Amino acid sequence: MLEKLQRRFALSRQGAKDLIKGCIACAVQNISFMIPVGLLYRFVCDLMEGGISYPALYITGCAVCLLFIFVAAWFQYNGTYLATYVESGVRRISLAEQLRKIPLSFFGKKDLADLTNSIMGDCATLETAFSHYVPALAGSIMSTALIAVCLFVFDWRMALASVWVLPIAFAVVAFSARVQNYFNRKQMSAKIALEEGVQECIEALRDLRSNNAENDYLNGLDKKIKAVEVRHIKSELGTALFVVSASLILKLGIATVALVGSVLLIRGTLSIPALFMFLLVASRLYEPLEGALQNLAAVLSTSTNIERMNEILDHPVQKGAYEIDNRGYDIEFKHVGFSYNSGETVLKDVSFTAKQGEVTALVGPSGGGKTTVSRLAARFWDANRGRITVGGADISKIDPETLLSLYSIVFQDVTLFNNTIMENIRIGKKDASDAEVLAAARLANCDEFAGKLPGGYNSMIGENGCELSGGERQRISIARAFLKDAPIILLDEATASLDVENETLIQTALSRLIKDKTVMVIAHRMRTVSGADKIVVLSNGVVKEQGKPNELMAQKGIYRRMVELQTQSRNWTL
Repeated sequence: MLEKLQRRFALSRQGAKDLIKGCIACAVQNISFMIPVGLLYRFVCDLMEGGISYPALYITGCAVCLLFIFVAAWFQYNGTYLATYVESGVRRISLAEQLRKIPLSFFGKKDLADLTNSIMGDCATLETAFSHYVPALAGSIMSTALIAVCLFVFDWRMALASVWVLPIAFAVVAFSARVQNYFNRKQMSAKIALEEGVQECIEALRDLRSNNAENDYLNGLDKKIKAVEVRHIKSELGTALFVVSASLILKLGIATVALVGSVLLIRGTLSIPALFMFLLVASRLYEPLEGALQNLAAVLSTSTNIERMNEILDHPVQKGAYEIDNRGYDIEFKHVGFSYNSGETVLKDVSFTAKQGEVTALVGPSGGGKTTVSRLAARFWDANRGRITVGGADISKIDPETLLSLYSIVFQDVTLFNNTIMENIRIGKKDASDAEVLAAARLANCDEFAGKLPGGYNSMIGENGCELSGGERQRISIARAFLKDAPIILLDEATASLDVENETLIQTALSRLIKDKTVMVIAHRMRTVSGADKIVVLSNGVVKEQGKPNELMAQKGIYRRMVELQTQSRNWTL
């Protein structure tokens, strides 16, 4: 049962246990509200039989009922609300942990707004469902079944008149599942489209203004807002159609109890206190069930949210050994092939070796597979065919985080955090001392700009380093690599978008960084890799040429053609 609950509601094992406890607590609380009905029945019987013999008994009974209701309510609150809030935190953490382990290819299929909505929006929806809907629904069903059994023991005719409406009402709501799923999927799509539009608007505000496109874009965003509003209304109407119909059917139960009871009373086969009790029970029985019908509709509507979360939780993760049995740090590609999920083949048959102590440069036309090769080397994705090794160890059999302890990576697009320069550099080695951070910063030539800021290295740099220039942000990235001091360096166009002064400073820093390490460089500027020990030319997913720069120049192939074209481009003037 626990496994089914975990799967059905995207719960942890402890969360499934807490859900069962919450359902039982809700059932006990519902039953506690029925105990005063029995006490009232006995009280009416005593009155009709000539008086109250033991008033202290009823006073004590009332006190016991109040105490029992209080205790039941206390357990219900703890078993639903408090346990749900704990599980909500566990669920968010488990989703984040899963996202940390799955291959980056997954993120190519997902938009950032979609994933954010899964972790925040879907979790919030399920938090409400498990604190308000699921336990109340299950508790109502369990308590109603127990009370129905007791009613049948007391008088099967009146019991049948009381409960015949229940299966019909629940069936009406259950039949709404497919309709609700349809409306919820449409609503979710509209909501994600709106979130993407808002995020895109904020990120592209500068470009929109510079092209006088703000009004047009905001008009489109307004349409998305209205689409979400319309979808919400349609979803609520679709749910209400079934829930209101089921509630009306429930109301027929009270009329049936009154009608059947009146007939039996006239025939003399039912006493007045018994009729009075059944009317009280029926009114009390249907009240939580009306809420249960709404809860059932709400639970059915969560299936879309649960599917989205299970898509993340069920996605295969990258696994491997936590210890590396490598001999050195040579990176070797052996007949590697790779395709993205779209079916586009990026690498067909790639074989080369990036040796330790050498700089291996990956060059070639755009779309040839250079960046893909570097990502495969760090196991951001797993190759479809062939084998990639580090020091002879197959990287597909190594835990990704263990493998990345061997790598320092400097991307063209640097990601910084809204924190100080010091803490942004410390990302490279979380337990590094301030002295180690400052030493790495100096090697990356960060002193030149950090000294100009009011707080020095303790200056806040804004969201994604918005207070810094592109070259300054790049030097922080290089400082991270210095601090990590890994034996393998991957450089992805680290100087491509920089001015001459910043490029010179960063090239000086990189020269210090790559000394005596295995270095793989991706470059479009041929002068950047003219001093490389080895050039690997990638085109159309295969290695077209490889060797030393002077050897490739002599071959008069793709590499030489690229050098000549860039020389012509460099000499071009207005």
